Amino acid sequence: MPPPHRRNVPRSYQPKKSSTSCCCKCLCCCCCFLLIFVLVLGGLAFYVYSVYKPKMPTYTVEGLDVKNFDVQDDFSLKTVFLVSVKAENPNAHLGFIYGKHSSVVVTYTDSVLSSGELPNFHQEPLNTTVMKIEMRGVSEFGSGLQDAFEENKKTGRIPLLVKVKAPVNVVMGKVESREFIVYVNCSLVVDNLQPGKKVGIVKTGYSFDVQF
Repeated sequence: MPPPHRRNVPRSYQPKKSSTSCCCKCLCCCCCFLLIFVLVLGGLAFYVYSVYKPKMPTYTVEGLDVKNFDVQDDFSLKTVFLVSVKAENPNAHLGFIYGKHSSVVVTYTDSVLSSGELPNFHQEPLNTTVMKIEMRGVSEFGSGLQDAFEENKKTGRIPLLVKVKAPVNVVMGKVESREFIVYVNCSLVVDNLQPGKKVGIVKTGYSFDVQF
């Protein structure tokens, strides 16, 4: 009798390790690291905020002196203003560095009358500084603007817009932050713009913005 048919016993099969599982492990590690980093960063931000209690500095226009306001024969206007801007730092542990390339512009009905720059200085904590900024300009002052200006002058309510752009760095002890830009728009209503005469500020309004 022929021997019965014998089946081959299958050997144990060990699948090869997939590269997908390695990628999943790497991705999981990256996610864990990112989560820890976010938690540490959030804890540090909370600590800085709770200890230093940061507040934005405030800016106000204290006064406006007119040194020159002269309409030329070619309908151009020459102006020299002296604007007093008060910067207050309410923080007890934070200072501010005002950098270069700042600007202060005075406009009347969207027409630029004069411009200048803020001084470059370091403001200490709990400090109030009044900056006197000389501003000069030569602008077009056609018949339309002259008529509108004469009407405003008769009523004693001349609307002006003072626009301030200031690059600022925050200082915490010896650590200095990256630079950000502070924008301040001050809407003024003054009673006159006559050279040598005291200018009364009838109304003010402020708006602020920060660009990081």
